[in-house]
Amino acid sequence: MSVPQNSMKRRDFLKTAALTGTMVSAPSVMAGKVLGLDGNTAPSEKIIFGTIGVRSRGWGDLQCFLTHENIQYVANCDIRRDQRERNMDLAKQLYGDNSFKTYVDMNELLIRDDIDAVLIATGDRWHTMASITAAKHGKDVYCEKPLSLTIEESRALANAVNRYGIIYQAGTQRRNIGNFMLAAKIVQSGKLGKITEVHANTLWPATTHDWLPAQAEPAPADVDWDKWLGPCPWRPFNQRYIDGGWRGHFDFHGGGILEWGSHTVDLCQWAAMKDDTAPVRYEPQFNEDGSKGGEVHAWYADGVKLVMRSSGWLGLGTCSARYVGEDGWIETGDSGRMAVSDDALRGELKYFGMPGTSPTTHIAEFIDCVKTRRNPAANANVAAQSHIASHCAYIAWQLGRAVEFDPVKEEFINDEEANRMRSRAYRDGYTL
Repeated sequence: MSVPQNSMKRRDFLKTAALTGTMVSAPSVMAGKVLGLDGNTAPSEKIIFGTIGVRSRGWGDLQCFLTHENIQYVANCDIRRDQRERNMDLAKQLYGDNSFKTYVDMNELLIRDDIDAVLIATGDRWHTMASITAAKHGKDVYCEKPLSLTIEESRALANAVNRYGIIYQAGTQRRNIGNFMLAAKIVQSGKLGKITEVHANTLWPATTHDWLPAQAEPAPADVDWDKWLGPCPWRPFNQRYIDGGWRGHFDFHGGGILEWGSHTVDLCQWAAMKDDTAPVRYEPQFNEDGSKGGEVHAWYADGVKLVMRSSGWLGLGTCSARYVGEDGWIETGDSGRMAVSDDALRGELKYFGMPGTSPTTHIAEFIDCVKTRRNPAANANVAAQSHIASHCAYIAWQLGRAVEFDPVKEEFINDEEANRMRSRAYRDGYTL
């Protein structure tokens, strides 16, 4: 580094760490900043903050949180010893003391009266239950997506957030990314004319019920496999699961529509002003040979069509969305670039350098909402609705036939088979 450590600002220090993926020795002025000296945030105004299951994406989120002067990171919960130690080392470097605590059981973290807010970045199987538990303890929650594995979980989470009055932000960060915000604004301004279709970039829907080969289970102090499984059905340990290989396994994952639809269906509902509802009919699409395709088409009660597809995009980046009106269309994606149907709309466009994958502005909004108690952009109510739409689409795809859905009652119409798929069984000892 070209500057002395004792002259480095905490914010710059953490931004550097976030960009490089490494941590450096803590600047010697850190203790003074923690005490609120030199014009920095006083301890009484800090948000006391904990994390549950931060690794990969969650670790990146944590770096963004720690660039904010009013965040005081005090505790981590993880079923893995190596991740608990990683967070402990980070806190020691930041604050220069041993006050940071780690836990294997999230309840031990959540019962702490001093903690105001938590970041939840476990695998998907824990998102709903951990968020509801945090809400019951009065903790504000930033939770990575997808927020739920079922329709039932989506509604239970939104109800809990509303009941306990916490601030909840789903990690669907594109609601705070410039190009997606501008695209939604253009749609809602009427410049595309009456909206007829919205298109969400999704992935291949399928999951598997197969198990990975059994391996010797680690000691619980190193990896608590039982807690990793949580509410999911038991299966033998395999290291690939805890290293991220749980995706694509039905017990732990909601499939490719939900994986990206939690972002892109969400964007479509937002732009089309459908945040308080979901489509009423879902039709899986088939190839010419009769085999399942990867698309699902759906229709809202007013006739607007929602197309969930993985192909045919313009190459504007992952998690693309297209909005089609009677007078034109607009498409955008994670690159920050935008495309429109004709020159009359081109003057509306801007290029945004922040990629759609960045959580920076989304986390900043959450922190502001924790202080002001304002409802954030990706609050539990709107996130639940887009997740419900994604779950319905995957149910239709699994069944291989059209389904009709009542978005008020949140049940399928005259369809017992589909209705059974609105929820999943939990292991004994786990309930919503």
